[in-house]
Amino acid sequence: MTSDFMIMGVLNCTPDSFSGAGREEVEETVAEGVRLAAEGADIVDVGGESTRPGASQVGAQEQLGRILPAVSALAAEGVFVSVDTCDAGVARAVLAQGASMVNDVSGGLCDPGLAPAVAESGAWLVLGHWPGAPTRDHSYRSGGTTVRHVADELLVRAEAALAAGVRRDQIVLDPGLGFGKDAAENWALIRGLGELRELGFPVLVGASRKRFLGSGRSLVSGDAASDEAELAWREAGTVAVTALAAALGAWGARVHAPRPNRAAAAAAAAFTREGAAGAGGPVRRD
Repeated sequence: MTSDFMIMGVLNCTPDSFSGAGREEVEETVAEGVRLAAEGADIVDVGGESTRPGASQVGAQEQLGRILPAVSALAAEGVFVSVDTCDAGVARAVLAQGASMVNDVSGGLCDPGLAPAVAESGAWLVLGHWPGAPTRDHSYRSGGTTVRHVADELLVRAEAALAAGVRRDQIVLDPGLGFGKDAAENWALIRGLGELRELGFPVLVGASRKRFLGSGRSLVSGDAASDEAELAWREAGTVAVTALAAALGAWGARVHAPRPNRAAAAAAAAFTREGAAGAGGPVRRD
């Protein structure tokens, strides 16, 4: 991984993701992963279990049946592979087959053996914030969720991973947008990226196509009430959040469409770079 801002491309191998079912054939899944990398994904995040609200829990063997052939093939193609799982057994198996990162949305709370499994392999570990872990409860957290709450709880998860032997420079924190949080709290977490970065770890933003991005559609008259219109609206919102995240110093973004998000991150980098270079200078008027 050499980019200044990491793009993690989502590769679903599930029949029940909120963003559509995954490919059924291994060849199709691998081709999709290669396409994601070609379109700007530094990391391809392969998932065999949906974590959307209401999704059924999937056992380790079923997860592995869905993802392991694709993980092995993509790693052989030179793709930097992450696997989205909360299960230590799944993590251990995919890391043995060439995956380089585990993305645990529960922050290690669903399976305490996951961090040690990652440490054994020397891989990267993304620790997500989910108030309802380990019971996989998506309901809103009583009392609300502040940026300080998330920062304090992620720091505890990071310290647990360090104690398990995961290298400090290979831990990434994810504030868990949408996991037990309402729209206002999600936006507050994006605005609070600076506070999260003060923990001393890279921060990954996972806003892609999430429900809170559709909250402004009612302001647009004549917008057709369809799944396609909703998806297009959320995708546009995702690109905007990626630009904001990049400008606010996030390490990367987890997205479904790498190309426009790569462009958004590049624009944000140019904006912040030119802004720093020209701070206090005259405004040119052509």
